[in-house]
Amino acid sequence: MRRSLIIGGVVLLLLALGASLGLMRAWAAVNAPFGSAAAGYVLTIPAGQAFGKLVEKLARDGILPEPRLTRWYARWEGLDQRVQAGEYLLDEDLTTRSLLDQLVAGQVILHSLTVVEGSTVRDLLAALRTHPAVSQTLSDDELADVTALIQMPDNYPEGWFFPDTYRFPRGTTDRELLQQAHELMRSKLDAAWAGRADGLPLSSPYEALILASVIERETALASERPEIAGVFVRRLQKGMRLQTDPTVIYGIGPDFNGNLTRRDLATDTPYNTYTRGGLPPTPIALPGEGALLAAVNPSPGDALYFVATGLPDGSHTFSVTLEEHNSAVAQYLRRLRSRKGGS
Repeated sequence: MRRSLIIGGVVLLLLALGASLGLMRAWAAVNAPFGSAAAGYVLTIPAGQAFGKLVEKLARDGILPEPRLTRWYARWEGLDQRVQAGEYLLDEDLTTRSLLDQLVAGQVILHSLTVVEGSTVRDLLAALRTHPAVSQTLSDDELADVTALIQMPDNYPEGWFFPDTYRFPRGTTDRELLQQAHELMRSKLDAAWAGRADGLPLSSPYEALILASVIERETALASERPEIAGVFVRRLQKGMRLQTDPTVIYGIGPDFNGNLTRRDLATDTPYNTYTRGGLPPTPIALPGEGALLAAVNPSPGDALYFVATGLPDGSHTFSVTLEEHNSAVAQYLRRLRSRKGGS
């Protein structure tokens, strides 16, 4: 009897030791880094894919050395039914355990789209149309779709999308990104309008948006935006025409060949601020936050004119009188001719 008890105890001890070794092996396996095979590996999980199929693919591609153990561990932890669809980037330091945590948390690859300050709504639509990670839902009549999307049936959608870098998972729709950019522009515009200076010749946030778009197109220098805003505000207050080239170019549209002529300046369109007073009827570009703030908080001063200096920094000369302005224009033309001659 005593011999049987001893033998039974030894057997139980061996079984316990085997189970312990098995658990230790399993724990080591689920915490072992995948190594170089996983470096840069992109895992795409379609919606509704069975967990077993996912494990089979990873094993087939040499990522998971222990697929059966992975299925067991995921079921044991209750993770196999919580994996989220999407696109995931793996690296060599990942383990079975950390990969499952990543898949359950939905830490997917984020793609990016940069909307440049001063670009147009047509530029934005073209960028969305050609982005490989964006799901296309707009019809051939994109502008009509966009106008309906932002619920502005009486206004052309130009200007209503904030220029920024947007990050999103693959499969995000063009409409979702447009809605995000529109809501951000509304938020930025509302904040700027709430902090506007007194006595502006602007009757609504929309007019501030229009002015900001013109400022955006006139200069790339942040330091000059308030000064240019000041010139435009004073001209509006005095009933002077804005006489700004970017509005004329916008009115010409896709036919503009890059060479603005005297004939263009004299040809009337709704956007020609040489032939028409006040602001153009809509924005002419997507203004950034700096231009929005400048439009509602212009710099004080007496300047009524400005012209490019012709210097490499893209700066402008500001003038109080027409005589000063004409002199600055002549200086700009001399620099332009000198540069062309030198080249």
